[in-house]
Amino acid sequence: MAERLTREVVAEKAIVLDEPALRLPTSVDRTFELPAGLYVATAGAYFGFLGVMALGFGNPGLIVPMAIFIVFVAMFFAVPAMWMKMGPLNPQQLTSWSRFQQRGVMTPYGRSTAGAATVQVLILPVLILLWGLAAVIIAAVVR
Repeated sequence: MAERLTREVVAEKAIVLDEPALRLPTSVDRTFELPAGLYVATAGAYFGFLGVMALGFGNPGLIVPMAIFIVFVAMFFAVPAMWMKMGPLNPQQLTSWSRFQQRGVMTPYGRSTAGAATVQVLILPVLILLWGLAAVIIAAVVR
């Protein structure tokens, strides 16, 4: 429940400083400790899915929706790339492939090896691409 606090109670418990405390700049790692190759492979799988759908179900009426999908997928990767470079001064860079293979990725549940992290990152995009291929093959056989 809510409790009414008087000025005296707040003044008694408050910590009052003569000068404002200065905070040190925060260092934030926005790279997720993944190499650029995984981002490229993920984007390639999504764009591959869109390409399979465009070629398999090619229709002039789908030009505008496909263009919108392509812009959205491109922005899903462009915005985080810009986010990684944004201030305050951010010394982080994308992890190199050799460092990724040596150290893996730290997750909230412990360190994952490079192979396990690669599978976790790429499983959904690859399954979506395979689903698109299956849908186009089924549509071609049924027609």
